[in-house]
Amino acid sequence: MSKSKKVFVIGAGINGLCTAWALVRRGYEVEVFERGGIPNLVSSSYDEHRITRHAYGTMHAYADKMPEAFRLWEQLFADIGARHLDERPQILFQRGPEPWVDASIVDLDRFGLGWRDLSLGEVADRYPMIRMDGMTRAVSIDGSGILFPIRILTDLVVHLGAKGVTFHQSADVSDIDPENARLTVGGTVHEADHLVIAAGAWVLRLLPELAGEATPSRQAVLFLSPPVELAAAWREAPIFLDLGNDSTTYMLPPRPGTRLKIGDHIFTRQGDPDAPRVATDEDCARLMDYGTRALAGFDRYTILERKACYYTVTDTEDFVIRPVGGKATVVSACSGHGFKLAPHSGEEAARLVDAAG
Repeated sequence: MSKSKKVFVIGAGINGLCTAWALVRRGYEVEVFERGGIPNLVSSSYDEHRITRHAYGTMHAYADKMPEAFRLWEQLFADIGARHLDERPQILFQRGPEPWVDASIVDLDRFGLGWRDLSLGEVADRYPMIRMDGMTRAVSIDGSGILFPIRILTDLVVHLGAKGVTFHQSADVSDIDPENARLTVGGTVHEADHLVIAAGAWVLRLLPELAGEATPSRQAVLFLSPPVELAAAWREAPIFLDLGNDSTTYMLPPRPGTRLKIGDHIFTRQGDPDAPRVATDEDCARLMDYGTRALAGFDRYTILERKACYYTVTDTEDFVIRPVGGKATVVSACSGHGFKLAPHSGEEAARLVDAAG
């Protein structure tokens, strides 16, 4: 591909940056427009740590993408010169009937990845922070780990800059013309050969026709300090996923440079992405309840930060990556799955740019 082809990427979150990375490797001239700083501290990508895994429950189509996503992460780490991945097992706790574990095992077997059932006595001995009430099964799975988003975003920006990518910070795109690959910032029209709209929770402001398909959702997470007697156990803990009768609570241990974090996979499907990012009592009520069910002595944990973020969700949790108009591609890839699959999504978007000619 000749560098005479110019692509504008709107959004410097992980999907926008991974798309820029895929385009640069194909020889495109790339410019990235971001409404805030780069990286943007209020983007959903800007976080201390995120889970990556091959296990995906009944969502086998997502599981099918994970081997390639892991391969692309290794390629990205080689390019930026740092491997921001902590490979750790994940423990799945099942409380009552739940198809997620058995469905995940089907894919793990297919990929040749290990797993083993843990006795409940072993769980109680090894993981004193976990509440045992109602637990019916525990399974340790391989093929998982912790990604460190802030480090990844920062190093990827540095790498892309060294590859000739032009960045426009505080460039709030107010209008786009997908038929002619034009965008407007501050009254000035910029023209390229193709646009990629990777605007995260703000995508509806540029593509209102996606309303009803992709919905911004306000999500809360808690950063915690554990009781003193559990601090050492938490530092060496695996990733935990607690599958209750009406909850899916994940817990990420405090690895170097990060804090203990808990969150859930229940979408609010409401909120304005420009709203304050300090989570309210209302935002955290459900998560506080789930924390009490999942962790022993949860009332003794100190809350360090209550954080809200926004990402788009779809009814099926499928990504929206497709052509828009004659010279544009939209990348709305989230529903809580976006970060781990970002290099894969960037490749998919870049292939669509190639196909557009």
